[in-house]
Formats: sequence, C-alpha cells, structure tokens
Amino acid sequence: MESVEVTARFEKDGKVVPLYLVWQGHRYTIDNTGRQWQAADGWHILTMTASGCMFELVFIAAENRWLLGRVEPDRLLG
Repeated sequence: MESVEVTARFEKDGKVVPLYLVWQGHRYTIDNTGRQWQAADGWHILTMTASGCMFELVFIAAENRWLLGRVEPDRLLG
C-alpha cells in the first residue's frame, strides 16, 4: 500500500466520508462510498470517483494517515 492524500469529512456519528484524493499527480473527486470495514491495518472504505474508477482507501486513525489499498483503473486520468 502507498500513502495518498485524501480530503475527507468526519461526521458526528463517526462516519468517514472521503471527498477527494490525489494520486500520481491527479485529483479525483469521490462521488460515492460503498462498503466500509475495520481491519487490523485500518479503516477500509471503497470509493467510486466521478470518472467511474474504484479506489479502496485505508485510514489509519492513530497516524492520521491514508493509504491506497486497491485501484480499479478503468477510467484513470492521464
């Protein structure tokens, strides 16, 4: 997994809502979030971008850090 820059909203009920991510010099708008689950390595969130690309993001709360777990690059920029 690699570090990635994410802008997210943290709601009062504890839900994490990623809004944007920057990966390989491109900014992606996150339109939808899907399944979320806690694992030993952090909080996993499946996301879909406006261009239809799926990213699995992993938030490590203790380090306030985001990692990129998986990419489905059907419609990546560049």
